[in-house]
Amino acid sequence: MRGLFRRREPAPPASASPRWVVVIPVKRAAHGKSRLDVPGADRADLARAIALDTIEAAARCELVLQVVVVSDDPVLARESAMIPALRFVPEGETRGLDAAVATGMTAIDRDGRMPRAALLGDLPSLRPVDLADALQAAASVDRAVVADAEGTGSTLVTAAPGVAWTSSFGDGSFARHVALGCQALAVTDASTLRRDVDTAAQLQVARALGLGSRTAALVADAAV
Repeated sequence: MRGLFRRREPAPPASASPRWVVVIPVKRAAHGKSRLDVPGADRADLARAIALDTIEAAARCELVLQVVVVSDDPVLARESAMIPALRFVPEGETRGLDAAVATGMTAIDRDGRMPRAALLGDLPSLRPVDLADALQAAASVDRAVVADAEGTGSTLVTAAPGVAWTSSFGDGSFARHVALGCQALAVTDASTLRRDVDTAAQLQVARALGLGSRTAALVADAAV
């Protein structure tokens, strides 16, 4: 009777988390972070460093399959060339964050068959594990949103496979995202995912949490 039975391979766990496509819109550094005035640090260089640290943290997240950066900043593209699982999509005509995110979504997953997320590119203290925790929680709902530290903006918006993409970033975006059907994720105040940076005061808070290497090098001697 030898050979009649085959050993069955163990099935993957039902609770295994999906892997996500994360779209990060980034303005040209010359036009970004107009409110970020840090003596001793060039604003454009700082804006680009913050974006690069955010992109790298997202790419290192174990639940992220690919990071899609929507930007027309050639220096950003060149300096991020060594970050794995990264794809650049040109923004083209500047029409705002939501249009840039939609461009990235269409380029990578036109039919919406994958879990997708939009992440703001101004989270210089982002830890991959904090992003993973949020994505794991988001996997159980159709749409989700993470509020910024002030509770009025949004740093992360998600959509499940088969759910049409929609977003409404900008001032007061958290309430709009909830109105669009996004479930607010219970992300703690301590999470680096909530610490976006637009001002020197916010950068100081992010610095206390631990900045990414590029941002840290630029502000090492700055007055923050």
